[in-house]
Amino acid sequence: MSGFDNFNTDFYQSSYSVDDQNQGGYGYGNSENPYNKPYGQYDYSQPMGYPSPGMMQPQQPYTGQIFQPTQTYTPNASQSMYSNSFDDEPPLLEELGINFDHIWQKTLTVLHPLKVADGSIMNETDLAGPMVFCLAFGATLLLSGKIQFGYVYGISAIGCLAMYCLLNLMSMTGVSFGCVASVLGYCLLPMIILSSFGVVFSLQGMMGIILTATIIGWCSFSASKIFISALAMDGQQSLVAYPCALLYGVFALISVF
Repeated sequence: MSGFDNFNTDFYQSSYSVDDQNQGGYGYGNSENPYNKPYGQYDYSQPMGYPSPGMMQPQQPYTGQIFQPTQTYTPNASQSMYSNSFDDEPPLLEELGINFDHIWQKTLTVLHPLKVADGSIMNETDLAGPMVFCLAFGATLLLSGKIQFGYVYGISAIGCLAMYCLLNLMSMTGVSFGCVASVLGYCLLPMIILSSFGVVFSLQGMMGIILTATIIGWCSFSASKIFISALAMDGQQSLVAYPCALLYGVFALISVF
């Protein structure tokens, strides 16, 4: 115990007492410190030393109602015009260039050679009808045992390219390749009738030759009539009908033989 008493007397002596905790230590117990006041005595009207206004913006008060928030986002004019433009858009078939009314009018113009062609309609680039007629022509040849789809599309492409060059040289206004392909494709409709007859009976007899010559004249006359009406080539129908007859004559040879 004597050693412990000596250790207790040799321990570091300090003037600090428990009673001094309520006094200001390191400035915290100072009466001038506003944070040391008891609850209810602090003056909340005094500024608390917030950061500068440039660093933190004051929060805007909420002015709306419960379950009815104020509209904080308003679309600009371009977005509203874009959303309203869907109502003004044309139908999808019209955007793709497929107009059943014009297809029906062109088909009637081809089936009725003496009918006056409407140049404004015939000058359109419509390839829906020609593709269907080429497919139908190949299908009727297939029913006759002739697989000639490659020849049909190949001869069609070469013939359209040749007529495109020829018509651009003959006409003053010029013509597009799509218009030439559209007209020649629609005028292939009588050739489908010829290939359909070839399914039933042979076209290599005298009746077949007469029918083939009639169909070739029908196709070439309809095509030349449409080209003359669309390109304003008055007095040149016979010059346009001759190369058309050569083109449709090749299709007739495929149907007969």
